[in-house]
Amino acid sequence: MDIMSLVNALPGVAAQGLIWGIMAIGVYITYKILDVADLTVDGTMCTGGATFIMLTMAGANVWAALLGAFCAGMIAGLITGLFHTACGIPAILSGILTQLALYSINLRIMGQANRPVNAVQYDLLISQRDIRVLGLGNPIFISAVFVLVIIAVLYWFFGTELGSSLRATGANPNMARAQGINVNLAKVLGLMISNGLVALSSALLAQYQGFADVNMGRGAIVIGLAAVIIGEVLFSKVFRNFALKLLSVALGAIIYYLVYQVVIWAGLNTDDMKLLSALIVAVFLSVPYWKGKYFSKSKKGGAVRA
Repeated sequence: MDIMSLVNALPGVAAQGLIWGIMAIGVYITYKILDVADLTVDGTMCTGGATFIMLTMAGANVWAALLGAFCAGMIAGLITGLFHTACGIPAILSGILTQLALYSINLRIMGQANRPVNAVQYDLLISQRDIRVLGLGNPIFISAVFVLVIIAVLYWFFGTELGSSLRATGANPNMARAQGINVNLAKVLGLMISNGLVALSSALLAQYQGFADVNMGRGAIVIGLAAVIIGEVLFSKVFRNFALKLLSVALGAIIYYLVYQVVIWAGLNTDDMKLLSALIVAVFLSVPYWKGKYFSKSKKGGAVRA
C-alpha cells in the first residue's frame, strides 16, 4: 500500500466532502431542525444533476442551470410535504413515495439512465480535472465558497420570524401550533429548502464527476446522516453557534469521505462500502447513547465514592 496514493487522493476527498456537505446540510434541516425523517433525498440527489445537465444542453448558462436544479429539488420537497400534511401520510412513507416516483421522473428528465456533461461546449463552474490547479478555479475553493454562502444565508433565514417558526415546529409542534404558527406550512417549507439544497449539491456533483446517473443518489441519506452525526459527535462541545453547527456538518462529510478513502486505500472491496457506511452511521449514532449511559454512571459513582 503506497501512502502517496492516499495523499494524492486527499484533494478529491476534500472537494467531494464539501459537495456532499451541502447535501448533508439539507439533511440536517429535516433531521435535526424539523425532526422529520425524510427519505426523498435519495431521489432528489439525482434530480438536481439531471436537471442541471439537461438545462445546459438546452443552452442555459451554468448559474441558470444551478437555479433550475435547486427549484426542481424544492418541487420534490413540496410533493413530499403535501403527501405528509395534506394527505396525512407519515413523513417517512411520504419520502419513500416521492423517492420512488423520482426514479421514473429522473429517467424522463435525462431520457436515459446516464447522461454525461458536455464539458467542451459548456463552461463548467467546477470540474474534477481542475482539482490540482491552484487558484480560484480549484473545486475545493469553489465548493468551500458555496458551503460558506449557504451557511450564511441559512443562519440569517433561521434568525427571521419565519425561520424561527420552522425551528419551533421541530422543537415542539403542539406549542408552536398554540402560538399561532402554521405547523403544516413550516414542515412543507422546511422540506422544500432541504431538498433544494440536496438538488444543488447534486448539480455541483454532476459537474465535478462529469455525468449524472439515475442511481447517483442511492444511499445518499446514509451519507447525509453520517455527516450530521460525525459532525455532532466530534464538534458539539466546540461548535455551539447555529452557523458553526452547520459548518460541523460539512466537516463531518469531509471526515466521512476521508474514512471512505482510507478504507479503499487499505484494500477493502468497494462492494462492501454500503455495509461500511451503515456501520459508520450506526457507530456514531450509538456514541451519544453510550456516553450518556456508561460515562455518566461512572461519574456519578465517582462522586458518590468521594
